Amino acid sequence: MWATAHAQPALPPAVSAALARAQLPPDSLSVLVVEAEAGRGAVPRLAWQPERPMNPASVMKLVTTFAALDQLGPAYTWRTPFYFGGPVQAGVLRGPLYIQGQGDPRLVMERLWLALRRLQAMGVRAIDGDIILDRSAFALAAHDPGLFDGEPLRPYNVAPDALLVNYKSLVMGFLPDVKGGLARIQYDPPLAGMALQPSVPLAPEGTPCGDWHLRLQASLEAPGRMDFAGSYPAACGARNWAVAPVDSAQFAARAIEGMWRELGGQLGGVVRDGRVPQGLEAAMVIESEALSQVVRDINKYSNNVMAQQVFLTMGRQRDGVASWDSAQAALRQWWQRRVGAQALPVMENGAGLSREERVTAQGLARMLQVAWGSPVMPEFLASLPVLGVDGTLRRNQARASGQAHLKTGSLRDASAIAGYVHAASGRRYVLVAMVNDSRAAAARPALDALVEWVVADLAPR
Repeated sequence: MWATAHAQPALPPAVSAALARAQLPPDSLSVLVVEAEAGRGAVPRLAWQPERPMNPASVMKLVTTFAALDQLGPAYTWRTPFYFGGPVQAGVLRGPLYIQGQGDPRLVMERLWLALRRLQAMGVRAIDGDIILDRSAFALAAHDPGLFDGEPLRPYNVAPDALLVNYKSLVMGFLPDVKGGLARIQYDPPLAGMALQPSVPLAPEGTPCGDWHLRLQASLEAPGRMDFAGSYPAACGARNWAVAPVDSAQFAARAIEGMWRELGGQLGGVVRDGRVPQGLEAAMVIESEALSQVVRDINKYSNNVMAQQVFLTMGRQRDGVASWDSAQAALRQWWQRRVGAQALPVMENGAGLSREERVTAQGLARMLQVAWGSPVMPEFLASLPVLGVDGTLRRNQARASGQAHLKTGSLRDASAIAGYVHAASGRRYVLVAMVNDSRAAAARPALDALVEWVVADLAPR
């Protein structure tokens, strides 16, 4: 793919030393550093096992997001139509309300609340029937949220959904009241049919904040309940805790009913799954933010379920219905057309939350060069965290702060970075580095040293 005869034959000394301190063998690392604007015949600045397939962890989101921008366009939006199953008479919808999900990755509670307010402005104050949720745009098997790492309550483990409400996440806000000796709990969105403890006692005065999650002694796995047997330290101030309830399949139904009733809406039936009847015209449609903003959220904050929603959307664009098979086929087809048949990535869910996904540094670097020369380069580049400035790299203390746009990735046995580095010479480099090892979590100093080595390129090449 690239002529590597004149590439640096060994790892930079600072990188080798950092790997040694972390007790990581050099063969656990794969690296490619090449100019962003270079063609296929360019000589990389550094090539170290670039053809070895590696697990990139969340760095795989770069493939998903650039493919989506390239195919769908940065202005692409998702539409969520609402249908009336009967006439509206004297403020009452005489029939069911249908809500048809089409994969919107960012149908957060604020947007859904505004949609329900708009529904009321259209004259609907009561629904004399059911609210029917149509999720048929995605054809997915049942999902076990604890299968990946045994953490079913973590929001990063939730399953994608054609009607993904608030990322299937409940945000609990703890608000201490020192005079009252308790911390009140605010739950967003409000979930119908759940027993939610309204407050917890404050911990003894002077208790440090520390690991406040453990101190709460939460019991969150019982269906339909949120219980806390512990206390909350006042020293923490106001804090939020996001969890994904175990009955996440019912999350949309609970959230929509909870918000509707909180707005004063009446419901004669229940909220359930179903299909929109053929021939029914939408009474209103809510539209998502543009894909460019969605991609920014995905890459800046490494949002797994949003990445999966985008990945599945590409499958739906290809086959009409989204499935993992259709999404994988769409990605492969795009890669062969835009990047080349060599080093085809192994994609499972497009988010990197996988033990199976693989890509080579060579293949990913070539894709990043294609992205650099594409019309959507500004949107793609702006979506990447800036080293030491924002997103997942905001707290990074590397000396090269502000000099790189990089996506990070980490699993228990994988650590990676990839993106663009702005060198002292004025050149722009593509950097891809992946570590696969049981001690991969200790690789971060070596990856920081690699970024600093790329930035320190002083002489023109």
